[in-house]
Amino acid sequence: MSETDKVALVTGAARRIGAAIVRRLHAAGYRVAVHAHASGPELAALCAALDTARPGSVLALQADLREATTPAALVHDTLATFGRLDALVSNASNFFPTPLETATVDQWEALMAVNARAPFLMAQAAAPALRARRGAIVHLVDAALAHPLPAHAAYTAAKGALAALTAALAVDLAPEVRVNAVAPGAILWPESGKDAAAQAAVLARTPLGRTGTPEEVAEAVRWLVEDAHYITGHTLPLDGGRLLG
Repeated sequence: MSETDKVALVTGAARRIGAAIVRRLHAAGYRVAVHAHASGPELAALCAALDTARPGSVLALQADLREATTPAALVHDTLATFGRLDALVSNASNFFPTPLETATVDQWEALMAVNARAPFLMAQAAAPALRARRGAIVHLVDAALAHPLPAHAAYTAAKGALAALTAALAVDLAPEVRVNAVAPGAILWPESGKDAAAQAAVLARTPLGRTGTPEEVAEAVRWLVEDAHYITGHTLPLDGGRLLG
């Protein structure tokens, strides 16, 4: 490995969309710091595979983003290992329903901590290193912000805060650091399941008539990091045209 190879830190990256982002950036030549919380075995397997392909190119980081000290620690450990930071991708997310009648303060705090507070603290800690490399930040928000899911008010508020944070950080970190977001639509169905009728209803409202793939999200992230040199403060919908409806 060369010390000139770019470095990306990706949160929530052991599986699903996060793992696809890590693989895409790694394939593009990045050294990657890969964060996970509860997905320890998946984190170990992903990092082992990438390190076998290119020894010395991967750092595994396991921590809970609900802890206020975790974001700065992740940035510190990445810089201590690789000596630079060129891209920060905040993909980690908490997602669960919060019906208005029964939602608790603890649920609100948990959703805000991972979906909004942690990306802010990550950007704060990473700003000097990113400025030095004229780097980029990408946040993963949600196309559902335009049409909120029933019984998910706290999640929607947290992702809405992250979308607003994207624009605010683009102003605060300009001109050295670009800050953008990707808003995926139907990519992977929830792990808790979505019945066939609900899936069909979603696809019926999607002009392209199919779900997207994690690899398509990963390529959008790579493009925003690497090639979108005159774009900042933008949220890119990746939803197959669903918002048109």
